[in-house]
Amino acid sequence: MTSKSILSLLALGLLALAGAACHNQSYAADDKSKIHVGIVFDIGGKDDRSFNAAAWAGVKCAESGKWPNGEPCGKAALNIVLRDIEPGNPTSIEPAMRAFAERGYDLIIGVGFAQAPIMEMVAKDYPNIHFAIVDGISELPNVASLIFKEHEGSYLVGMLAAETSKSGTIGFLGGMDIGLIHRFEKGYEEGAKSVNPNIRIIQNYVGVTDGAWNNPGKGKELSLAQIGKGADVIFTAAGNSGLGAFDAVEQAGKVNGRATHFVIGVDSNQNMVKPGFVLTSMVKRVDNAVYSIVEDVVNKKFQAGFHVYGLDKDGVGYSMDQFNKDLITPEMIKSAEEAKRKIIAGEIKVTDAMLK
Repeated sequence: MTSKSILSLLALGLLALAGAACHNQSYAADDKSKIHVGIVFDIGGKDDRSFNAAAWAGVKCAESGKWPNGEPCGKAALNIVLRDIEPGNPTSIEPAMRAFAERGYDLIIGVGFAQAPIMEMVAKDYPNIHFAIVDGISELPNVASLIFKEHEGSYLVGMLAAETSKSGTIGFLGGMDIGLIHRFEKGYEEGAKSVNPNIRIIQNYVGVTDGAWNNPGKGKELSLAQIGKGADVIFTAAGNSGLGAFDAVEQAGKVNGRATHFVIGVDSNQNMVKPGFVLTSMVKRVDNAVYSIVEDVVNKKFQAGFHVYGLDKDGVGYSMDQFNKDLITPEMIKSAEEAKRKIIAGEIKVTDAMLK
């Protein structure tokens, strides 16, 4: 038996299990007249309150016109059949994708750059199926690459961090030590130094394997070490591991009702995770990108290649809401918005560390 045959059998078995576990109706009951969308998360899972959660929000919006919490998402429901698989470990990603492909799904979405080479293999075997990879790159004619200018959004939160810091030292907590996360770090650094050229930035990475995205204990340990070295604002781009930074700044406590240390969330709006301790979140509108690619398939307008989302397309930015409105002044917002305008206009060039 060939390896592909074995994977196909594993795929069908995984699909059967996923059908019972991840959604409220069985695969046998699928409406074949509707567009079928399958999404495969990375090992952090759809409840990471960060990157995966943003992708989940996008497909749920496409399915029902509502966010996962049931609130309206402000967009039309696209009348699709949606299924998801949380692989749990890297070796389960390929069988998960093949599970959807074997059933002839119209669109298969992979979440995370690490899935790109896997999707390439699967997409070659199913040239008539549409695929989309979030944060990954493919040149196949049936794969859309959903890419974000994280450095642009990171520049803005770097400005906010520098304007908030009292110690003149801020931190950066990355997940996996890779070029994509260096893009966050470099933008953050340049934004902070535009406010305070002498600011000190301490950076650490959780690890060099996929496990770096799902180790909040290590994230907390590194964040506490940064706090010990004087960092009073920490920007985390570490998936589920970044939640450790939230715990670390909360542990540092408050003085006169105000937090002494702050965290900046990432990907999704995480301001509500530890209210009062989250300065803002550098949001990647993965939800918008995912909704858009589903809409393209529904409308028979799917296009392979790069789909790039920056400040100009509301693809990245910083979050303001009731949880952080007392932490960021109108003057800080004015400065950030002016920088945003200049970046969009090309007057400020933010370094893309992945192109160096």
